[in-house]
Amino acid sequence: MLERLYRHGIWSEVFDRTIDKLLAVEMEQALVEKEELEKRLAIYEAQYGMDSADFYRRFRVGELGDEMEFVEWSVFYEMYQALLQRLEILRAE
Repeated sequence: MLERLYRHGIWSEVFDRTIDKLLAVEMEQALVEKEELEKRLAIYEAQYGMDSADFYRRFRVGELGDEMEFVEWSVFYEMYQALLQRLEILRAE
């Protein structure tokens, strides 16, 4: 709906201020999630002696097997990568 309003030239400072506040809240939430995911990834990295990017590459090509911990680690890494993309978009706005 907001997109349609903007496309039709309907602009309001109230809209802009509200959207800016929502983006700030979203950024804050994303940073909290990032910190939590980094802590989870650090536990796996310490336990297995490899960084998450290297683990994920090796896991995806089948070098490490499919233990439940590896599946969980891969999910957390995928969540982390998606979150980094979300943060990049938020920072660009």
